[in-house]
Amino acid sequence: MEEIIVEFLDFSAYDFDTWISFLKTNWFVIAIALVVLLIVVKIVKTIVKWAIVAVIVIGLVIYSGYSMDDLKELGTKVTDTVKQEAVNALVGEAEDATYKTNADGSFTVTTKTVELKGKAGSGEVEVSLRGASLGTWKVDGVIQSVIDQAKKSS
Repeated sequence: MEEIIVEFLDFSAYDFDTWISFLKTNWFVIAIALVVLLIVVKIVKTIVKWAIVAVIVIGLVIYSGYSMDDLKELGTKVTDTVKQEAVNALVGEAEDATYKTNADGSFTVTTKTVELKGKAGSGEVEVSLRGASLGTWKVDGVIQSVIDQAKKSS
């Protein structure tokens, strides 16, 4: 996860002069947005609060000149990095993986940082990295080898 944060905070591709110019020109709009965000977070107590916060942040990002395609690209990059970290963790921790058959016929493979849950023969597993769900993945060669390794060692 630290790699994701470090990669996300890699500002080498950013044009700082453009950002500084944007901040100098639009400081008032940004200040108003921050005040509104603080008020919303303090006053609103429901899930709507986070929807409002997301709208304000996305509005500021779009106002700054980024397009939705840029945001999608950034999201894809972060997602790919997280998936790669999970695969690397699986490969590195495969020998310590434990396999457990559940009462409903499903199985769980657990390593130090990754957990796989699935049903035998389904071809898909739910993947969690450090307790955070990464969604459902197809069982490929790497995942199948980790499952097989966990079965052997359990």
